[in-house]
Amino acid sequence: GRILLCKRNIEPRWGTWTLPAGFMELNETLEEGAARETDEEAGADIEMGRLFSIISVPHVGQVHIYFCARLRSLEFAPGIETIEARLFAPDEIPWETLSFRTVALTLRRFLADPHSTQVHCLSL
Repeated sequence: GRILLCKRNIEPRWGTWTLPAGFMELNETLEEGAARETDEEAGADIEMGRLFSIISVPHVGQVHIYFCARLRSLEFAPGIETIEARLFAPDEIPWETLSFRTVALTLRRFLADPHSTQVHCLSL
């Protein structure tokens, strides 16, 4: 019932909260990239779940892809790009200090229907 967020220790948007995310590396799958970034940013061991959200952000030449995942452990070890990794109950999410619009959109859609199997696609 809680959501893992990371407080950014890098620009852009230093000091704001985000879902664990980052850029893919060559020769890795979407799932491998998501798991690696979650480990690098939050030190979290996860069980990868379903694809949840795909958001095209053409003005910055990016596509943001979010998966659902379950934590295998409640122990975190934030990496150098993260000030703090923390679990938030839905009513504790720091909406006013989320890093990116894509994070807020994904969280709102997830909280509206956390068991949905529909992949949410959007273009900003």
